Amino acid sequence: MFGAEKGTAARPLDGSKLHIGIVQARFNESITNSLASACKVELAALGVPDSNIVHVLVPGALEVPLALQALAEQEKFDALIALGCIIRGETYHFELVANESGAGVSRVALDYQLPVANAIITTENLDQAIARQTDKGRDAARVAVEMANLLDELA
Repeated sequence: MFGAEKGTAARPLDGSKLHIGIVQARFNESITNSLASACKVELAALGVPDSNIVHVLVPGALEVPLALQALAEQEKFDALIALGCIIRGETYHFELVANESGAGVSRVALDYQLPVANAIITTENLDQAIARQTDKGRDAARVAVEMANLLDELA
């Protein structure tokens, strides 16, 4: 991940008219709280009014897709953001949670034709999670705004 080329958006990102839903998993809460904080700071920097952001909490990453689906069904959001942290343990549970939560997030985006920025980070250890928490939170905000604007242009 370090040194990855993210590219540059074609135009400045403007979130001033967008409504964004955030679903945050509480599991590994210190990390997910940092993800959420960085995400909200970046959304504000991109012009998204705080009053246009709905932020809900769920127990863990496996519950994120269902909450995203419930928000998508409200038909009032331009984009959604999934926040979570899955740290590898000693069992297969890591793969199950990572794979199923990721598939569920993608399914919501495709089923509802709604951008969903997936910032459910998956790491080998806590140090890796800490190293990624701020950048991934900011990235999720930028992806949500860019994709919401793109889909609006394509409609």
